[in-house]
Amino acid sequence: MTVRENEPLPRTASVIRDGCRRGLHSGVQLFVSRNGEVVFDDVVVDGEPHSLLNHDTLMPLLSAAKPLTAVAVLQLVERGLLDLDAPVSDVIPEFAAGGKHAITTRYLLTHTGGFRDVDTGWPHSNWEETLQRVYSTPLEDDWVVGESAGYHVASSWFVLGELIRRLDGRSFSDYLRQEICEPLGMTDVWNGMPEDVWRSYDERIGRMEQLERGETHELPWHDITHCSAAAPGGNTRGPARQLGRFYQCLLNRGVLDGVRILQPEAVDDLTSGQRIGAIDQTLQHVVDFGLGVIVDSNQYGAETVPYGYSRYCSEQTFGHGGSQSSIGFADPEHGLVVCYVADRRVGEPRHQKRHREIVNAMYEDLGLAGTVFE
Repeated sequence: MTVRENEPLPRTASVIRDGCRRGLHSGVQLFVSRNGEVVFDDVVVDGEPHSLLNHDTLMPLLSAAKPLTAVAVLQLVERGLLDLDAPVSDVIPEFAAGGKHAITTRYLLTHTGGFRDVDTGWPHSNWEETLQRVYSTPLEDDWVVGESAGYHVASSWFVLGELIRRLDGRSFSDYLRQEICEPLGMTDVWNGMPEDVWRSYDERIGRMEQLERGETHELPWHDITHCSAAAPGGNTRGPARQLGRFYQCLLNRGVLDGVRILQPEAVDDLTSGQRIGAIDQTLQHVVDFGLGVIVDSNQYGAETVPYGYSRYCSEQTFGHGGSQSSIGFADPEHGLVVCYVADRRVGEPRHQKRHREIVNAMYEDLGLAGTVFE
């Protein structure tokens, strides 16, 4: 490991540059703050800066931004429009088809609903067509609603987006922009981008690559079809630094720069363990969840838990990873916010190794390498 002097996070930067040389990525967009002060906000590359990747590039955040949708849902609860423990079918009667009548919004947020494998047709199916595919999907065999656990990549999140639309009247995309992104100064964060906005960003729309069988190819996720199609569980895009503002707001218990988007009690519910000790049938590991966020699960194996927050994080840490490429999290005990996006997806085993190396090095750089969970 080559550590350069006068870098704010030298070990972390060295790990990322080593990953560049090994073909794991050409660059990583990284934002780190501690106690409200920015520690790092830049792109780490090996050599000259990447012409299409800088700290303002709008990168696919994937599931690292799922908690934005969860916060939007909890805003409806605060407004008295939604009961987390009432059946979803009270608001969306069509959803009850196939034995899904007992599923509540809480079960959607804790991934205990039991309708994971849906071919949503996204992004080529429109919103209504996608929802019809979800509605017609039956409950999984032998699934105990509210008890069986399995991460829902996309299906349940479209339902959450439709709850927002039916109860508020605005589209999911408009609600997210107007009630979360714009108030928090996340002006370059979008989930469902109008075509004129897409055109105005031009080369600021980030590219994502995929490494498979030793070959790298560019994914089409930067085109208008993908950028314009809302997907509440995975199509948010924006700079890591702006996702960091969202996690800082949660770290501050719902307020940032004098703007409150959620009451402290709701933030506590969001970020505390709501699903504890269950083996996740999708992730194939015991993982604890809050309401739409993953809470620290190091007690089940810090070197094996997927998308963990380092072997050194506090037990109060919460956030979410994005498939094979990204993370966003907050560690309250250390006043820490971390968001990064790598520009290449490399498969789960490679990414999990890369991810652990990055976050462990970052805690070490910050002098926070205290308690270690084995």
